[in-house]
Amino acid sequence: MSFGRNPHVAKAEAAEQKALCINDERSRERAWREAGRLWERASERETDAKRRQQYLDKAERARAHADTPPVESADAEQSAEIASLGVRASEPKRLN
Repeated sequence: MSFGRNPHVAKAEAAEQKALCINDERSRERAWREAGRLWERASERETDAKRRQQYLDKAERARAHADTPPVESADAEQSAEIASLGVRASEPKRLN
């Protein structure tokens, strides 16, 4: 148990990390909503007004992530291209 620290901050940060790693759309949305709820709980327990506002901003941002569909990044396109090249490379070739 930590004294003087807000335990919901660490939980909210962990929920955000979890949401970033999830590939399934519904699970990702649920994880972002959970992160938003935990940021709100962290803001309720905070005594400093500046940090309270930061946590509320993070809660709104997490909910915004939940509402927006995941964006296909260039890395995803590159990995799909590499996978298609890998299929071609694994095809048998004649040496003679």
